[in-house]
Amino acid sequence: DEAEQRALTLVKEKNPDLDQATLEHIARHVGIGAVKYADLSKSRQSDYIFNFDQMLSFDGNTAPYLMYAWTRIASIFRKAELNPLELRGEINPQADQEIELGNHLVQFADALQQVADKGMPHLLCSYLYELAGLFSAFYEHCPVLSVSDEAIRHSRLCLAAVTARTLKQGLTLL
Repeated sequence: DEAEQRALTLVKEKNPDLDQATLEHIARHVGIGAVKYADLSKSRQSDYIFNFDQMLSFDGNTAPYLMYAWTRIASIFRKAELNPLELRGEINPQADQEIELGNHLVQFADALQQVADKGMPHLLCSYLYELAGLFSAFYEHCPVLSVSDEAIRHSRLCLAAVTARTLKQGLTLL
């Protein structure tokens, strides 16, 4: 309950124009997700300090940081008026950030296998955190919607769609 209330305060500050029902819906997901993620992101063999401020931070290896990355991708598709689930085509990375993001995405199955083999969910958290960071670098350096070359635009949209699906699948598994 406290995580939800704290998340509600944060969400209201960032989005004061949202209606109360939407704010509460977002706060519920962020609050509960933050606590679950904080528990799972630490090795079970290390010390643990329960800290709401750290859990609900939009910086660092936290659920809100990962959720924000997913939201950023969803915003791209809203602006483009496209459904990322219906997007098909090849990804042809050009920029270093595209290549790094693509290389990390293809390691998802390996990350899941490590988690299953070792019983250590914090390994998946680390993978997802790195993925969100690589997406942020890609987003900063590689325009998606404003690039004039249609083939590059489509490739970048496909890369963003795969990133969103991977983030969502990873968080769902956690």
